[in-house]
Amino acid sequence: MSAPGYPGHSPYPAPPGGGYGDPNQAPPPGFNMGYNQGPPVMYQPGQGPEYGAPQGGIAPAPMVPAGVPPGLEYLCQIDQVLIHQKVELLEAFIGFETNNQYEIKNSLGQKIYKAKEKNDCCTRNCCGALRSFDMKIKDNADQEVIRLIRPFRCVSCCCPCCLQEMEVQAPPGTTIGYVKQDWHPFLPKFSIQGANKETLMRLEGPCFACNCCGDVNFELKGKDDTTIGRISKQWSGLLKEVFTDTDNFGIQFPLDLDVKMKAVLMGACFLIDFMFFEKVGEANQRSSVFS
Repeated sequence: MSAPGYPGHSPYPAPPGGGYGDPNQAPPPGFNMGYNQGPPVMYQPGQGPEYGAPQGGIAPAPMVPAGVPPGLEYLCQIDQVLIHQKVELLEAFIGFETNNQYEIKNSLGQKIYKAKEKNDCCTRNCCGALRSFDMKIKDNADQEVIRLIRPFRCVSCCCPCCLQEMEVQAPPGTTIGYVKQDWHPFLPKFSIQGANKETLMRLEGPCFACNCCGDVNFELKGKDDTTIGRISKQWSGLLKEVFTDTDNFGIQFPLDLDVKMKAVLMGACFLIDFMFFEKVGEANQRSSVFS
């Protein structure tokens, strides 16, 4: 199974006509991602005419299953998303920790959501990568569609009673699932849980989550322990990796996966980023559950 990637990095074949296109260039209405099954992928609800939606209205997603949280209809039709952390100039030049911001894109590199961390200056610069936060994920109409809540927790394998977790809400105020770290002496493992805290899937990463000139894969496994997807931390290039903490991630999941679980997997990606790939000031990033 190949990991999703960014234009120029991705192992996936380019769409007909070559290349991934300019993210600022609107593709033709109802563009197809190359799947033969189901309706063509329509534009995310909330996108305006500048993104190619019909004039005077919003392009609705066809055949949306019942129970899909508002604003997540677009996720029903895709099997991968790309997450790009935006470069913060203040943080890059003087090391002062700012709120992380991300763009969430489809496989064509077009922005479908944006995410921003919310907490206070003291928490960010004193608690480092362990800090608690709320993260708001908004669509292209600037409407909040997902909220992630991360409490302050330990990450050491020596303290199995207070490990990392994240609550995922969609819409905000309605819990749809949790990401919980599972204790293991040397492997990063996580449970992907539903609203009632029942484990539906699991994530398992490598012993050392260090991407020295290569990707780091966290395998997504179903109840029968078969691999059904992955979260990949992608190599961003030497300069970015050394001098900034901006990260690129790809998330791959089954096309027919419950859209709520797709949202929970996005939350898992952000938790993994903070746990293993977030650098604060002069502190080095973690590479394992015991470092």
